[in-house]
Amino acid sequence: MLFLLLFTVVMGSAHYYVWRRAVRNTTAPGRARRIGTAAVVGLFALMIAGLLVETPVLSWPGYIWLACVFYLAVVFGVLEIPRLALNRTTRRKVPIREVASVGRASSSGDHAFRSSEDEARRADFRATSPAATEERQFNAGRRLFIARSLAVAGGVATAGIVGYGATEALSAPRIKTVPVNLTKLDRRLAGYRIAVVSDIHLGPLLGRAHTERIVRMINELQPDLVAVVGDLVDGTVEQLGEAAAPLRDLVSTHGTYFVTGNHEYYSGFEPWLAELDRLGVHPLRNERVRIERAGASFELAGVNDVTGTNFQDGPDFARALDGRDPASPVVLLAHQPVQAHEAAKHGVDLQLSGHTHGGQMFPFHLAVGLQQPVRSGLEVVDGVQVYTTNGAGFWGPPVRVGAPPDISLVELHHNFASR
Repeated sequence: MLFLLLFTVVMGSAHYYVWRRAVRNTTAPGRARRIGTAAVVGLFALMIAGLLVETPVLSWPGYIWLACVFYLAVVFGVLEIPRLALNRTTRRKVPIREVASVGRASSSGDHAFRSSEDEARRADFRATSPAATEERQFNAGRRLFIARSLAVAGGVATAGIVGYGATEALSAPRIKTVPVNLTKLDRRLAGYRIAVVSDIHLGPLLGRAHTERIVRMINELQPDLVAVVGDLVDGTVEQLGEAAAPLRDLVSTHGTYFVTGNHEYYSGFEPWLAELDRLGVHPLRNERVRIERAGASFELAGVNDVTGTNFQDGPDFARALDGRDPASPVVLLAHQPVQAHEAAKHGVDLQLSGHTHGGQMFPFHLAVGLQQPVRSGLEVVDGVQVYTTNGAGFWGPPVRVGAPPDISLVELHHNFASR
């Protein structure tokens, strides 16, 4: 409820701003303005309905409009400076000679006029003269022309951005190959490949076909192991069990492992954990397994998402990592990159995460850094290598700008230079 209230206030303000720039500033009082106002109010209601009533009929147009109003507000904000500059530089004033004539007339008729009275006469003339009327009409027309021109420019730019972003979001995820050097890795494990996928977000906009495409793409990579690092679903098993069913077809040498994301806790995490286990996707709930190949091994651990703390199912790093062989490398599955700070205290070598969507819609990229230490890609956090995938789906608007979806193939290599 708190999120919905905050969302309504923020998006209500965005709609009001868009209404001022696209409707109020471009129309005179009357029928056209009433129609424009009704359209903005109706689209706001559609957006809220799409968020609350999770059906494709409402969700698709509601979320598309959410992206549109967001980018309209951003684009109009960028256009504020040229709008103010154009309104100032194109303003017409009453010719100074006509104003000066008032002073001459007053001097010839009454030499006793004080300068302040002359200024008042000049002001009255400026306000009532035919030239002043022409000035007001000209300036009003120019402001209207500028407002309409910028509104059209903003609309065209927004349509282009949202269209491009929708194409990116709905296209097949890109395959990223990510080599990672681990000092402790046995040379016999060099080249071990982990397919990492996150933030699939099955729900009202993404269903079974989305899962089938991801499964097909992962199987084509022929990985040694598959890691699903959270936010698989936005709905219950009853609603989305059929959409998730293709996960049973994932094929790899050492199986598929899963850790919870924050959205699993909003969707009923316990039924989902049971369903995934039934599909052959093994949840790692604050635990680890040993992965062996050619007589060598490493530890694969998984911790619950931090949101689980509110559901008595939070992360427990000690349970997952204590008592292991410190000479053996450990790869940790954790939904949020921020969990690397705690992972560093337990000697984790590599953490695989998602959650950020790579920012999903620019300029949200800038806000991700306020909460997470890694937005996208491979970085080092407190001595731990952290790889964050952009995710294979989307949340909210079916739009990605500057953060295309991906499935990552992490290749483990022995760091020869360190020994």
